[in-house]
Amino acid sequence: MKNNPLLCDTESGICELPSAPAENIEGTVEPGTKPVKIIYFTDPICSTCWGIEPQLRRLKLEYGQLVELEYRMGGLLPDWSYNSGGISKPSDVAPHWDEVSHYYKMPIVGDVWLEDPLHSSYPPSVAFKAAQIQDEDKAIAFLRRIREMVFLEKKNITRWEHLSEAAGYAGLDVARFERDYQTDAVTMFREDLKLAAQWTVRGFPTLLVFNREGLHEKVYGFKPYDVFEAAIAKMHPGAPKAWYSKNWQDLFGKYPTLTTQEFAVLAGQDFDAADQQLGALAGEGLLAAFVTPNGTLWKS
Repeated sequence: MKNNPLLCDTESGICELPSAPAENIEGTVEPGTKPVKIIYFTDPICSTCWGIEPQLRRLKLEYGQLVELEYRMGGLLPDWSYNSGGISKPSDVAPHWDEVSHYYKMPIVGDVWLEDPLHSSYPPSVAFKAAQIQDEDKAIAFLRRIREMVFLEKKNITRWEHLSEAAGYAGLDVARFERDYQTDAVTMFREDLKLAAQWTVRGFPTLLVFNREGLHEKVYGFKPYDVFEAAIAKMHPGAPKAWYSKNWQDLFGKYPTLTTQEFAVLAGQDFDAADQQLGALAGEGLLAAFVTPNGTLWKS
């Protein structure tokens, strides 16, 4: 039986592709500008990738000076031409997303699959490549925004109005974004799929952690933060950890939107304490809260 890409296994923390890539010709990777390079294979609608956002955001704060993080799109949902794992149509995804949300303590609302289901994850993946052509940081802001749209706001992010709105939000030139979306970004997305096949990427999230010599460690699926740290330490022994301010203003200065779990991880608090502090700040009008049935997104 084929694996179902939208049935993410909460135990393994993996959203697996319907069929594993056949190629396995692990190529050489160009060294990055920093001692460690991470190639991150992800997808805009990968719920487990949303689940590791707290770990990735902390990693950027503590190891950003050592680590270059390169985002690649993996192509989780080409279309609906399969039937497996208890999910054969979009409406089957909705209850699964609710379950995943509670497991990772990250707000995910499955209702988009009931109200305005996506036919594929390819259009938002191509859109991310179009954003990348302009600016890497803005592309990451764009990806964050479309994830908030699909996971929390029940928006079908294959629709152009949502993609263009997110591009504007991220500060991209929307006219150029549209041109690139229809041309060069399509080619770049195909290259990402080819690279994923070369490295036998079977699901998401997959992070390949390289050192300058081209050796690598793989972090596959949802893992606790210390697994990410261990992979970096193995590729760069004695990797120093940077200090960062855990003050709420500074955290929101770095990341304009944070879920309760993200704030808890970054501030070094437990979930309930973080929730209480954020609620109090919202009560004072210092933060805005976007409340869903499965958790809250806080905005500076």
